[in-house]
Amino acid sequence: MAVKKEKNIRLLEVASEVGAGTRGASLGVEAVKIAALDFRSTFFKKYKSIVIPHDNQALFNAGGSRYAKNIRSVLKMYERIGAAVRDSLRDQRFPILISGDHSNAGGTLAGIKMAYPESRIGVIWIDAHADLHSPYTSPSGNMHGMPLATALGEDNIEEKVNDLDYETIELWEMLKNVGDFSPKIEYRDLIYITLRDFEEQEAALIKKNKVKVVTTNELRKTGVTKLSRELIKYLSHCDKLYISFDVDSMDPSISRGTGTPVKGGINEREAADLILELLQNERTCCLEFTEINPTLDSENVMAETVFEILQKVARQVEMI
Repeated sequence: MAVKKEKNIRLLEVASEVGAGTRGASLGVEAVKIAALDFRSTFFKKYKSIVIPHDNQALFNAGGSRYAKNIRSVLKMYERIGAAVRDSLRDQRFPILISGDHSNAGGTLAGIKMAYPESRIGVIWIDAHADLHSPYTSPSGNMHGMPLATALGEDNIEEKVNDLDYETIELWEMLKNVGDFSPKIEYRDLIYITLRDFEEQEAALIKKNKVKVVTTNELRKTGVTKLSRELIKYLSHCDKLYISFDVDSMDPSISRGTGTPVKGGINEREAADLILELLQNERTCCLEFTEINPTLDSENVMAETVFEILQKVARQVEMI
């Protein structure tokens, strides 16, 4: 009888919040570690972390692009995260990222594509927000609203509202091309879960490209197990799958420990069950937790919720 080989988890700590509009997400990694201590868990002894250097000091610097805030620092993070994810996958590890703001996910996708240049990557984006803005369309300039646009190589010029300077255009092009691949994913290979807060420019792209969107009500009506099977089937043409879990996908009644909470999200049980079901597919190669902000929380509830999911995830990954 063949014995299954355990997957080796590699934790990547990314305490960067240069893409966020609200301060505090950089503390999310430490908040999860504090949650582990509160649970008297040895999780962070069992799974050693690699710490990705951040560039948060740039937040104290004036200047830069108003439509792509801290884009130079975001570019640095893409390159650093991309290299770490690429190396982890090439080492036959399963990278689990605990990340600051969601702009970092653009670096994660770059790393997956660098590791598997010939593969088609499916993306399951569990998030209240679409993150499809570009500097040409962003109302805030906050780059945690742009990671999917960078991965898709999307400018959305048709919905343009901002006029960019040459330097911002050049940096944006560099960001889209990190890893020397652009685009890295296709709209057909993207699924949104619990999406419920987005601008008209993003809505136009979702409609035009017929992106699959699963609402909270649809998830509950279908049931997590059945839905997960449907999602896996929908992405059956993809070679690798990546799960990006923004904690604001959960309802703020659970915790307000995130920068952009939105009513109507899933609960912690639904979040855990969904991730665990999706992880059972052997093509799933990477998972990211992001936007935990303990400065907006009470008694570290959000980080504790994430840590409980993280423990379940680790056990699930090892059994696959």
